[in-house]
Amino acid sequence: MSSAAPLTAAEYWDKYKPYRGEGSQPRPAADRFDWTGIAGHGPGAELLGTPATALDLGPAEGENAAFLARQGVKVTAVDFSAFQVARARTFWADVPGLEFVHAEATAFLNDDLRQWDLIYSTWGAAWFTDPEHLFPLVAKRLAPGGLFAFSHREPIAGQYGAQKMGGKWLEGRETELTVYRWQYSSTQWADTLKRHGFADIDAQLLPHPDPGSLGTLLIRAWSA
Repeated sequence: MSSAAPLTAAEYWDKYKPYRGEGSQPRPAADRFDWTGIAGHGPGAELLGTPATALDLGPAEGENAAFLARQGVKVTAVDFSAFQVARARTFWADVPGLEFVHAEATAFLNDDLRQWDLIYSTWGAAWFTDPEHLFPLVAKRLAPGGLFAFSHREPIAGQYGAQKMGGKWLEGRETELTVYRWQYSSTQWADTLKRHGFADIDAQLLPHPDPGSLGTLLIRAWSA
């Protein structure tokens, strides 16, 4: 039996795409805002309006945060993977108005009392955090009239709520961590957002360019 300590969720993401130091990986282009994870596919930053400030929940390598910062938006990007934050800081050290913070999303929203014009998550923390915990905090940190926007993989019909996502990302470790992701239909997301005080909710299904693959569900909701 393995004596390895149980994995933490942060370790899971540390090892999802390991950071091996400066110069070990080319910097992404960050030449457009990406909702889908498929280069050049789908809408872009035109869906975000003209925010002066933005909070990215789960930026990973930070391309979207860097793109917005290059457009003059002051961006704070929060990720609880130390490796992802280290890589993003290395990639985008030359971009002004961009801050990467190592923290868990709900803890950050609890502790940081600033408000943002835009809070967004692209296949990030809004997908991997219980909305009953996350959404009330997002509502508090949005400026009046602010936008909350997030995207995740198109859910399979009937597979709604907290879905298990298993994986062994640490080589040589037998202890497996189960990670959950929360996914709902457009109607279910709209109902949840309304309960937490959001208004004018818009949902779009962005089909995958490969007809046999799942697309991306994109949700936008504005603070009342």
